[in-house]
Amino acid sequence: MSAKIIDGKDLAGRMKEKMKMEVQSLQSLGIKPGLAVIIVGDNPASRSYVTMKERDCAEIGMRSFEYAMPKDTKEIDLLELIDQLNEDTQVHGILVQLPLPGHMNEARVLERIFPSKDADAFHPQSAGQLFTGHPTFLPCTPAGIMEMLKDEGISIEGKECVVVGRSNIVGKPMAVLLLQANGTVTICHSKTQNLQEVCKRADILVAAIGRANMIDSSYVKKGAVVIDVGMNRDENGKMVGDVHFDSVNQVASYLTPVPGGVGPMTRAMLLENTLKAARQKVV
Repeated sequence: MSAKIIDGKDLAGRMKEKMKMEVQSLQSLGIKPGLAVIIVGDNPASRSYVTMKERDCAEIGMRSFEYAMPKDTKEIDLLELIDQLNEDTQVHGILVQLPLPGHMNEARVLERIFPSKDADAFHPQSAGQLFTGHPTFLPCTPAGIMEMLKDEGISIEGKECVVVGRSNIVGKPMAVLLLQANGTVTICHSKTQNLQEVCKRADILVAAIGRANMIDSSYVKKGAVVIDVGMNRDENGKMVGDVHFDSVNQVASYLTPVPGGVGPMTRAMLLENTLKAARQKVV
């Protein structure tokens, strides 16, 4: 028997319908939610993501402002643009599309965004608030995954949860959210010994490593919930995840596809964070 496929695109669509009504409600109060997206350089994947985010904004009636800067832009010029957007009352959320060109200090750039406009929740203050259990904004991919689990009625409490990957964007915050939902959490990474055995203990397995098709059925306990965060290209140029879909589909109880799984939910949570920032302007 094959796994139930968790359709992130469908859930994101349902969430966006609710957001559309909220945008209209805020507009009736004189607040027009707006997201500013900054892209530096001509990375094709980044360009694709930015275009999708702008389309999402249009779908719910939210304003989007794009700032495309050449690859050789000086870091000081990017920081000055962020300063301007921090003060712009039409902008409620600011997103700097990653990765940035090598000559820029990513941490310094992200820290320049006001925490009150931190739509991606990458600022150290946002990370600290998440860690202490009082977040203003949630990191988009982990928050999207939590919504997917909730929508499917999958309980986390008391479950063995394994997160493969320790990035600041996905791995670490994912582990914190699962822990706050009373899961028992293990974080794995490139130095983990017996990775296969550790993964096979998981009731909920989150793969966020960036290696195409690495997690096959030999890593997965029968009946496990498997969340695939990976976005990779295989040798034929096809978009695939970190999970070998066909083999894991035979043993998992739930499985997210790539594309159409976590990706649409990440973008939906970006809209949710921007709306939350706009809500804070209601007096």
